[in-house]
Amino acid sequence: MPEPGTTAVVIVLPDADPLLDAARRIDPALVRPGVPAHVSLCHPFLPQSALNGQDEEDVRSLAARFPAADLLLEDIVTASGFIAVSVPQLQPLVDVFRGQWPGLRPYGGRFGARPAAHVTVALGADDPAAAARVRDAVGSLLPLRTRAAAVQLVELTREGWRSRFTAPLGGTGVVARRG
Repeated sequence: MPEPGTTAVVIVLPDADPLLDAARRIDPALVRPGVPAHVSLCHPFLPQSALNGQDEEDVRSLAARFPAADLLLEDIVTASGFIAVSVPQLQPLVDVFRGQWPGLRPYGGRFGARPAAHVTVALGADDPAAAARVRDAVGSLLPLRTRAAAVQLVELTREGWRSRFTAPLGGTGVVARRG
C-alpha cells in the first residue's frame, strides 16, 4: 500500500464509477475506498516532498498537448487477483507522461516496464468465484462511453487521496486547486 506523501498523475473517469460500484457490491474489499475510476498516467509519481513548480508545470504542459477524448470502454483484462477495463485510446498519453519521467517505474515495476492503460476495477480478487462474478457484473455494463477531459495530480494524505490540481487536456492553466 502507498504511504502518505505518495503522488500520482491520473485521468479521473467519473462515468466509469459504475464499474467499481459493481465490484464493490460483490465484495467491498476488492475496491480501494475513496478512489474514483481513473487511468494512472504515472503511479507512483514523485514523492510529495520532492515535487517542485517545474514538475507541476510539466504536468500542465503535457496535458495541454493532448485533446480531450471520447472513450469507449469495452474489454476486461484479468490477471491473478486483478480485474480491469483496458483504455487503449489513452496509451499514447500514458507513454508520453511516463517518458517525461523515465526514472519512475510504473506501479513499482510490479507489472513490467510498460503496463497498458486501464481502469482498475478490483484488486485482491483471489477467490475464482468472486472474480467471475465481478467479471460478469462489469461485462454487463460494457461497452461504456466516457470522456477524458483533464489530468489530475493527486497525493495521498493520512485522510486519503486528494487532488493537488487539475489541468485540462488540450487547454492551459489550472482548473481547480484544493489546499
